Formats: sequence, structure tokens, C-alpha cells
Amino acid sequence: MTNPLNVYSDIGRLRQVMLHRPGSELENLMPDYLEQLLFDDIPFLEQARKEHDFFAETLRKQGVDVVYLEDLAAEALHSEELRQQFLTEYLNEAYVTGVDTRKEIEEYFLSIKDTRAFIDQTMAGLRKNQFTITRNQNLSDMVEDSNPFYIDPMPNLYFTRDTFSIVGSSVSLNKMYAKTRRRETLYGKYIFQHHPMFKDDPVKLLYNRTMDTRLEGGDILVLTPKVLAIGISQRTDVNSIEKLAKNVFDYEDSFEHILAFNIGEVRKFMHLDTVFTMVDHDKFTIHPEIEENLVVYSVAKESGVPKIVEETDSLERILCRYLELPAVEFIRCGGDDLTAAAREQWNDGSNTLAIGPGEVVVYDRNPITNQKLEEAGITLHRIPGSELVRGRGGPRCMSMPFIREDLD
Repeated sequence: MTNPLNVYSDIGRLRQVMLHRPGSELENLMPDYLEQLLFDDIPFLEQARKEHDFFAETLRKQGVDVVYLEDLAAEALHSEELRQQFLTEYLNEAYVTGVDTRKEIEEYFLSIKDTRAFIDQTMAGLRKNQFTITRNQNLSDMVEDSNPFYIDPMPNLYFTRDTFSIVGSSVSLNKMYAKTRRRETLYGKYIFQHHPMFKDDPVKLLYNRTMDTRLEGGDILVLTPKVLAIGISQRTDVNSIEKLAKNVFDYEDSFEHILAFNIGEVRKFMHLDTVFTMVDHDKFTIHPEIEENLVVYSVAKESGVPKIVEETDSLERILCRYLELPAVEFIRCGGDDLTAAAREQWNDGSNTLAIGPGEVVVYDRNPITNQKLEEAGITLHRIPGSELVRGRGGPRCMSMPFIREDLD
């Protein structure tokens, strides 16, 4: 059987991708809890779904098979035993500790017989006004708090890039930076362990959600079958890169080097792919603000402990050397206008999704960056993003490639 996962570059022709269509979890966002849930604003769900459907249809028109996280998760829970096992882990990680509260919540979820509806409810969270919990003599059940939810929603789920990453034919099942996102990786765990598409070819894990240092998929770029780029960022620890590197070199034979980009721990540059993405063999989007002070480390595949070196060349020369290219071209977000660069980076102008070499999906709301991309010979597929962008993520953030064609 052909391996169901194949990602040896960020620009190979995209054949299968996983998305999550925004759901009721967005309607459970409230102003007082936005910071806790990593949002700056509240998207309008109806419009967000229209924009996301346009995105999915744009991919389908280019021959991409679109699969959905919510469908795969439901198909993975193909027995009552698995549903119960998933629910137990889910409630543990949702910190439902009151004995009577937990019992009634568990009964509520198990009463949802349709597995897809069950998954949707776990993603949406659980409001206290959805039903009344009988409060008995356990202190943890009796004490009320001001939180309007028994279980918080997971509004970041439509950014499917972050919770796990495909590297070659293996998976990095990530440990998320924020407590509010850590339950999201539970869906990936059950998909890769129990979905029928992986039954005949068990998935190799390069990283596990149980590890003690954080790692997110927006920081992982597969540049070539030999080279990865990983961001040291607000969301990814440097220690995680060392752990991932060892496993990549052990399990994925083609990879020889990892370039670690230290982009700083700031929210506006939360992941490497918010400031740097690959759009062609020798072309990259880049946010001008990171260029001047960017420090790059190389991690080389060697027997025993990987060899780590701080690179002293310019980024252009580093990329030329490791990607074996005579030259590279940087396409600057916002061009040379720093005001436009800051604005369009905030609106994910640098966060492109390549669906083939020199062919990318972008938000239509970043006209200066989009013009620069076209001037560089890049074919654009524009999608609307007025609501989707409120979660601070672009087309690459919203997509998890499962299969790309290998580069020639």
C-alpha cells in the first residue's frame, strides 16, 4: 500500500489537504475570554464559513482532495470503546474535576449518538446554560465560578497547520504553547492511531503531544527532501527543535539539515510561517522586520548527537548553500513600505499556501504583497479573508497537507 502521507517539500503539487470548517466554537467566543483563547476579535461565523468554503473550493478546482479534521476524527472513533476512551481523555484535559459535574457531562456527551455530532460538540465546548448540573456535597461540584463554560471552546481549530505536522511520511504530533490549544492535538492522536486510512501503514511519530517542551506546526517548513526550516518563536522552544531533529534524522532518511530561524518571542510573529514562506524553488515571502537581526542555526545529521552551528552568512547565502541554488529571491511583505509591511503582515500577507511551484493561495486583502508576488512571476489564487483573518492566520495556517507530489 502507498503511504497515505507524503510531504517532502512545501511547494510540491498539493494532492490532499486537511482543513477544519469553522464551527460553533466561534460562536462561543466572548470578549472577556478572547486573550485566554488567543483571539483578538470575534469572527462572524456565517461569513467565516463562506470564506472558508471559498478556500476549500479554490483548492478543489486545482485538483486537491480536501478532507476535514472533524470527519476524520469521527471516522477514527469507530467503536463505542474508542468513543469512551476519547471522552475520558478529553474530559481529563478539559479539567472537569467535580465528581457529579463530570458524571453528568459524560452522560450528556454519550447521549449524542451521531459520532460526527459528538465531535462537533467536543470542539464547540459546553456552556453552563445548556443544561443544569445537580450539585451535591462535593466541594468541587458546589463551588461556582464566573466562567460561563463547563468546557471551553476550541476556536483555533481552523488553523490545522499547528497541532501536527507531516514531515516526509511521518508525523510530529505537537505539544501546543497555550493550555487552551492542547486538547486540539487529541484529535490528531486518534486519527493517526485509529483511522482506517492508517490501518495498514502505522504512522511514525517524530514528536509527541506528551513531551515537556512546546512545538507548533506553523514553525515547521519542509524546504526540500534534505532540508527543514524551523522557527524558534513564541510558540516553539529551542529544546523542541533538538528533540525533533534527532527523530527526523533517525526516521526520515532523506533529511540532512535543519535550519533553525530565531524570530523572537512576540505574538505578531507567533510562527515562522507568519513572516517567511516558500513559494517556488528559489523564491520566498519574507517580512522585512525580521531580516536585519535574524539569527540562523544549522543542525546537521551526524552519528550520535546532531552537530549544531550558528550561521554567520546572510540569509540569502545560507539558503543558496543548503538548497543548492545559485541565487534566491525574497518577496517582501508590503514591499519597501514599512507601514504597509506591518499592516499586511498582521493580515497574513506572508502566510501563503503553495499548491505547486510558483503557484500560491493568498488573502485578497494584501494588495501590495500580492502585486509583488505577481511581479516575481508567482501565480495567485486569491481568497476572501475579512473574518477568517481575525484569528491571526492565513491560507498556510488553515491547511495541513497530507500528500504533495515529489519535486523533480
